[in-house]
Amino acid sequence: MPSPKTFTKIADHFRERILSGELEPGAKLPTNREIAGQWQAAAATVSRALQALQVENFIRTTPRGTYVADDPRWTLSARDRLARVQRVKSFLAEGETSRVTAAELIVPPLYVAEIFDLETGDQVVRREWLAGRGKTRTVFAVTWYPAPFAALVPDLLNIAPGRNHGLSARVLEATGRTITHARDDMHARPADAREASALGLPVGSPILAGAHRWSDVEGIIEYGEWCLPPRFTIGYEYQS
Repeated sequence: MPSPKTFTKIADHFRERILSGELEPGAKLPTNREIAGQWQAAAATVSRALQALQVENFIRTTPRGTYVADDPRWTLSARDRLARVQRVKSFLAEGETSRVTAAELIVPPLYVAEIFDLETGDQVVRREWLAGRGKTRTVFAVTWYPAPFAALVPDLLNIAPGRNHGLSARVLEATGRTITHARDDMHARPADAREASALGLPVGSPILAGAHRWSDVEGIIEYGEWCLPPRFTIGYEYQS
């Protein structure tokens, strides 16, 4: 199983070269085979890294090769932002409440196992929850944590009302871990049947879907996937 750290490093490497201006718009990237050789990585690992960059609009692919996008996103990486600011993030706006619909220790899907760098059969904590205001559902999310965290933070496996609020902060306090690297990916797409049912929408309705990954030198602290219904906005506040 390829380490998730390898494809993250490959993506970070090219992202930082693009953001620094070292790779200018229109510049051609090495071939997948060349990148695989340079990084001693599998072809699938390289493809996964480049797919992430393409989703972020940093690169474009053509039959002739892979190129830096004509209008890449000239923004700070998550690592750079964390070095400069204290990040404050919350899915719950004033007046919203959340309801946990599942909290369990499970063997995760393969892609989640790769993110946490797990061995075959290893478990993680999976929490599924909804947020809303009145009868309106505003967020459907699934968050994942390392299995040992459950013993340190019992509320990770608790679906009682109110146990979701401030949970990430309690995890950090109980584990003594500190987030040193964070990454968010977002894209608009049609809702699948599960997402549509959770948000009370017709299948195929437009949603904003995203995933976040918080980690330190020891590995992943929290991985989450979420989606918002149409006409809702997600915002970030930064404090120095």
